[in-house]
Amino acid sequence: AYGIVEVLNRSKKLENDEIRIDNFAVSVLKKPTRPWDDIKGVGMISSGLTLIIEEPPYLSDLLEGDNSDVQKIVGRCLEVEQISAPPSENSAVPPAGNGYFAGMDVLAAVAEENNHCHLFARLLYELFVCEPFPDNALGADQAPPQKRAKPNNVLSHNLFSHKLPSRKNFMDTLAERPFRIPCIVRMQDLGIPASICLMTQNLLEYALRGDGRQSDNAYDSLGVVGEDLHLLLLDPDRFLFDNEKKGTENTQLLYRSGKLYGRDREKTLISDAFCRVSRGKSEAFFIGGFSGSGKTMLVNSLTDAVNVIGGYMIKHKFDPMPREEPIAGVISAFNQICLMIKDSARPAIAKKIWDEFGFDFNLLMKLLPNVNVLFPDFVSSGTTVKAGVTMNARSVCFTLLRFVRLISSPRHPVMLFLDDMQWADSTALDVVHSILSDTRGSCMFFVGTYRDNEVRVDHDIFNFIERLEISNVRTTKLHLAGLNQHDLNTMISDALCLYPRICKSLTDIVFQKTKGNPFFMLEFVQSLKSRGLLRYNFHQKRWVWNEGMLRGETITDNVLHLLHSKMSCLHRNVQTLLTVMACFGSSTNETVVHRLSESPHFSGVRNGMAEALSDGFIRKDEEGCLHFAHDKVREAAYNLIHYSAKKQFHYNLGKVLYSLFLGEGNDAGDTILLIAGQINHGKEWIIGDQDFRIAVAELNMKAGKKAIDGCDHKTAYSYLRFAISLLPNDHWESHYDLSLSLSFLFSSAANSTCQYNEAEQMIRKTLEMARCLEDQLPSYLLLSQILLLVSPVLQAQGKVKDVYDTCSTILTELGESIPESNTLAMASTQIVETINTYEKVGDKWLKGEKTVDKTLHKTLQFYNVISLAAYFCKSHSMLVHFVSKAVQLSLQRGLSEHTALALIRYLFIFSIRSRIAKDAMSLQERFDLTAVIPDLYFNFYGRIAWRFEPLQAGIDKLRQGFEAGLSSGNADMGLHCAIQVIKNTICIGANLSSILEEIGYYLQILETYQSEMGRTFLLIFRETVSTLIDNGKATGIDATPLVGDLDDQKNKFRDSVLYHSAIRCYWLGHTERCRYYSEKCMKGVEQTFWQGGNITAYVAKFFIGLNSLDLLKKNKHIDRSSQVSRLAIAALKGAAVNSDSNFTNKLRLLEAEQQSLAERHWKAIDLYHASITSAKRSGLIHEQGLACEKAGFYFKRVRQNEKALQYFQQACDCYQAWGSSMKVAFIQNELDGLNLPNGI
Repeated sequence: AYGIVEVLNRSKKLENDEIRIDNFAVSVLKKPTRPWDDIKGVGMISSGLTLIIEEPPYLSDLLEGDNSDVQKIVGRCLEVEQISAPPSENSAVPPAGNGYFAGMDVLAAVAEENNHCHLFARLLYELFVCEPFPDNALGADQAPPQKRAKPNNVLSHNLFSHKLPSRKNFMDTLAERPFRIPCIVRMQDLGIPASICLMTQNLLEYALRGDGRQSDNAYDSLGVVGEDLHLLLLDPDRFLFDNEKKGTENTQLLYRSGKLYGRDREKTLISDAFCRVSRGKSEAFFIGGFSGSGKTMLVNSLTDAVNVIGGYMIKHKFDPMPREEPIAGVISAFNQICLMIKDSARPAIAKKIWDEFGFDFNLLMKLLPNVNVLFPDFVSSGTTVKAGVTMNARSVCFTLLRFVRLISSPRHPVMLFLDDMQWADSTALDVVHSILSDTRGSCMFFVGTYRDNEVRVDHDIFNFIERLEISNVRTTKLHLAGLNQHDLNTMISDALCLYPRICKSLTDIVFQKTKGNPFFMLEFVQSLKSRGLLRYNFHQKRWVWNEGMLRGETITDNVLHLLHSKMSCLHRNVQTLLTVMACFGSSTNETVVHRLSESPHFSGVRNGMAEALSDGFIRKDEEGCLHFAHDKVREAAYNLIHYSAKKQFHYNLGKVLYSLFLGEGNDAGDTILLIAGQINHGKEWIIGDQDFRIAVAELNMKAGKKAIDGCDHKTAYSYLRFAISLLPNDHWESHYDLSLSLSFLFSSAANSTCQYNEAEQMIRKTLEMARCLEDQLPSYLLLSQILLLVSPVLQAQGKVKDVYDTCSTILTELGESIPESNTLAMASTQIVETINTYEKVGDKWLKGEKTVDKTLHKTLQFYNVISLAAYFCKSHSMLVHFVSKAVQLSLQRGLSEHTALALIRYLFIFSIRSRIAKDAMSLQERFDLTAVIPDLYFNFYGRIAWRFEPLQAGIDKLRQGFEAGLSSGNADMGLHCAIQVIKNTICIGANLSSILEEIGYYLQILETYQSEMGRTFLLIFRETVSTLIDNGKATGIDATPLVGDLDDQKNKFRDSVLYHSAIRCYWLGHTERCRYYSEKCMKGVEQTFWQGGNITAYVAKFFIGLNSLDLLKKNKHIDRSSQVSRLAIAALKGAAVNSDSNFTNKLRLLEAEQQSLAERHWKAIDLYHASITSAKRSGLIHEQGLACEKAGFYFKRVRQNEKALQYFQQACDCYQAWGSSMKVAFIQNELDGLNLPNGI
């Protein structure tokens, strides 16, 4: 039938007007391979009027039964011969005129279309009924056309004009009960599908087109018939075959599950964005729209694409009534990834994670517990994090970033979908921003949906989008409006299993009410069904409605009212279940519902679950979690509780849960957050019950602890603050232990959420009310962390002195003697005594067991804190006393996890003994030093290791210290490690562009941590690197305005600025300026400058010495330059003894320059060669280039141009590898200026 209609429709488009449809052929094959030539007579038919259709498999049984041959052409051969009546002799002659004939042409075309539709209805009848069209088919007296069945397997049809039955007879028939037209009744009685019966009837109705009484469902043309037949072929289960129905009440509307209507353009946009991400660059995609507009379904349409490419799609839906803060939801989304990694990929991923995190692995395990599936052999689920590690929102953010870098790639991108972002906050969005803006390997596609009609312009979403755009993250913003009428009609047609043309009247009404909102449409149509305005007619086997009645009814256009009305008619058990779930949020664990049913107050909730599931209000996932079908369903369910009774309902619900889960000291697990969240609604009733208020305070304290364990410090802060608000005025006297625990936990949570002032206030109150020193110690240590490590602003306010005085008092109470001052002589004695003691007991002591002396443990902690405070506010001699005392105590009383840091700090100040330093670092293998790793690595690899190890060896460790610091909450020390990384990479001659990129990365991190000090140091380094690359022409930035008055000896940036200014001037060849900055750098501290210092000081001595020798070559400042060069050589000789790789090349170059001035030719040549060889061996490419450059100038000066050319060329190659186009251009100028024969 479809093939015949297609032939007829296509024939109208043929250009040759002479062609008439006298015959045609349609072949329906299971496999379109049989040639037309096998069928007699077909070759005589015009090729434009033949059509081959491959038979859909499901038609076999319908047409031929189960025994049909695969290659057999199925169907029936029909030929309709029509005798055309001659025109009447008395017929009127048409008037002349083009308009008249044009009108006649139109009428003729309409008549021909009417004829085709009528005859096609006859053909449908014979195709399906397998008998001739009856004479009384239309209830008329006209005899039908003559027909004869032929045995051929090809459908042939001769169509000519035919006299149609009278309109009156036909309309009289239509006025009867549906399907009372005799031929249609016959089809129905034979079990022909209702869709075919309806199509045949509407074709016959078309014959009476123009009469005011004809059906609105009559066809307009054969083209529409073709569309309907195509629909039957595409989805026969829905549109062709009848579904046995009993009636409206137990008949469901057959919506297409998962089909996205009218969103082709939007699907293309989001798919294209994901494809770009799969090429390696993160993107963000935001979808705004009203509730129910299909935002979530649009995002879910990407699921298959993500799975096919091997990506990870993780989701979280924010909740208007959360049991926890939004950041916990984001963490839980990332926790899903570990379970998605395929078994074959797990060993490789596990190795990458272990190599990256190492000693930080416990932090990752705490944050993402599911990571243990990657380490089944040696990781237990009971992993704990060492005390002293205080993860906060920022450290959580950075740890997740490190994790995403490892598991994401262009081949395995991560897609993070956050739904209902209107309920998110800035903390959760900060996590996403840090990953999307990452430039070091993350590959993530972020999709966020939100109700744009429920957010104001100052919402965190818009600030988040702006920050992403500033960070150069590609961002797409999309708004989902309601469906247009065409797409809405398709959706309704699918649900009713009716032809789209028939549903248009209903669609018009639905569109007016719902404005095309898909969810509202679903509920609206369902409400029509429940009210009987849309019903299933089992005689017609289709849904029916009365358009007049629908338009006359007063039907709400508010989806909440519809849902509320629907829920009001539900059984009480179902209503109770829905209201309880609405109080919990958008989802609830099924075990909670089952447990709640044990209470007399909520005994019916379990019984109401089945009906709620079957009615579609809720759904259950594979993990046994119950979810509302939509947020509007939850909102309507929540509104079943009267506004004035909501708090009481929450409170009563919480009390029932409390008795069920926490009775007899049971552990409620994660449910404790849910219980506390419900009970806390009833504060006005809690306060009135003196006993219960203490129980609720304890409940909230436990909930706060649970939130801290899950790294959700903001949630913990809320629960703990509520707990404190419940305590009576005399709580320190009446409930001392509870008050002490609550106060410390609240202070910790406030510190972790950057509420430093609140944390400090609570700590000071705790210190005031604590009854003994032991109870005060944890709070003192936390206060020290806040004042010394967290906020540089507080340091500027002079509170470091407060920390020093407090620690001094505590140490005195712990039995230690704190002197008022310490002389240099006393300090020297302490150094010697400490070293001697170590030499005596060191080996045996290192093999000893960890001390169980808790007092020693606390004492060492406070010595480490006071030594840090003394560094800022006391003399060098006092610092000597504290670090020496800490080491001596540990040597005398045993090893502790704080011993390693005490030893390293001691060695930084007084000794370069590598054995002791390595002994200290070996303690990592015996103790969990996670809490002090940033401090330990900064002091060892940043301040000590360069004295006896290659400088390159410590750079990766410093990077680990940076990452450990930011992951563990010790961001201040982590950022110190980052600054040291840049210092050292500049010193070793790392590629300048890479250094510039790394500086940019750290500057980006510092924007989050708002460390102006760290930012200023990095900008100073960036100015130096930019100068070395291209003299700052394309990459430069001037840090001078940020550093303050350089004449102020207390300016913390002064030494760094002067040092870098001297280095920049030296490389640029500005000897006088270099001398100026060098003298200024040494002014007032020249004696100590030449005696020691850090790696930067020794590098400065090297360049200052070279610059002095350059001045001597120019006969400038001879006496002073000679003195400086000698001091530089002496200093580097001492350094090279312990660290050949870091200093020998520098010493040899200084000596070579000295010998060249003395005109000791062969000695100078040997020393230049030794410097070049040593620099190459040590991997110091920039200093290798410098030695080659100096050698080149020497040979140029002694007129050995060929040698000079060789050395200049080597220098050029080295500078090229270094990335300094400025130095390459300088050397190239020298090469161009050499007067050498061609070809040399």
